[in-house]
Amino acid sequence: MHILFITSTRLGDAILSTGLLDTLLRRYPEADFTIACGPVAAGLFAHMPRRVRTIEMVKRPRNMHWVDLWRQCRGQKWDLCVDLRSSIVSYFLRVGERHVMQGGRRRGPRITHIGNLLDLNPAPLPVTWTSEAECQEAARMLPDDGTRWVALGPTANWDGKIWPPERFVAVFRALQADDPRLRPVILYGPGDAERARALPVIEHLPDALDTGGGLTVTQVAALLARCTLFIGNDSGLMHLAAASRIPTLGLFGRSKAMEYAPAGPWGQVAMAPGPVGNAPMEGLSVKQVVLTAQRLLRDRAQAKR
Repeated sequence: MHILFITSTRLGDAILSTGLLDTLLRRYPEADFTIACGPVAAGLFAHMPRRVRTIEMVKRPRNMHWVDLWRQCRGQKWDLCVDLRSSIVSYFLRVGERHVMQGGRRRGPRITHIGNLLDLNPAPLPVTWTSEAECQEAARMLPDDGTRWVALGPTANWDGKIWPPERFVAVFRALQADDPRLRPVILYGPGDAERARALPVIEHLPDALDTGGGLTVTQVAALLARCTLFIGNDSGLMHLAAASRIPTLGLFGRSKAMEYAPAGPWGQVAMAPGPVGNAPMEGLSVKQVVLTAQRLLRDRAQAKR
């Protein structure tokens, strides 16, 4: 059985689709999978079971990237195609069964819309796939020596979604005052711009582990799985933390938590006051984030008892 799965170009949306993929993996144990996604998201699927190929879709003028995808898929008879991009590609391929997501922006959680495509209620939560080598390296970087690692994600794909860096510092120091075992891990993406956004936090938390921005998506997932807590802006990192099943606190202002809140068993949000989806991040107070993080940690600790 051959399944074509067309998912997002953006990392966060692609992560939200992994629960649907995991459902298909369990529903069709004999199937192999071809994933079509953007280059930024491609690494997410590196260790996915029964993945035979990832097709990286690079955006081209006049939507020619869809023609490229058709050319790479037309020689195969597909038993099932799931298209989260609302394209017409599958209608020009030999497909036995197709599920194409309706286009346009809709109210409500994005993950719910993804689950609805296969009539799944509740929608399956995102997952991550990591290698044994990545888990071993994560254990070396974040040793189990009594330290409680707190991952901080101070960057995002645009500046309007970024909480002021000095407030990340203040939040961590407040949490560490309650629990001296806490130590920060600073996570950010590749490139000079990402590094520049993270640097003010790194410089003011001298005991932080700076991960350098050069890790793959799945290497970061392995690190996150060893953390006690993640606090960060609405970003792909936030969704990766939630998919790693750790307590995840997403910070929202200029984006809509009702659509993109962290989808995980321990996902929470702290929202800036103001118009939904257009509230300045500066309105979100340190106190609100600290209190939400402390409550999340208490709830997680009680659940472990």
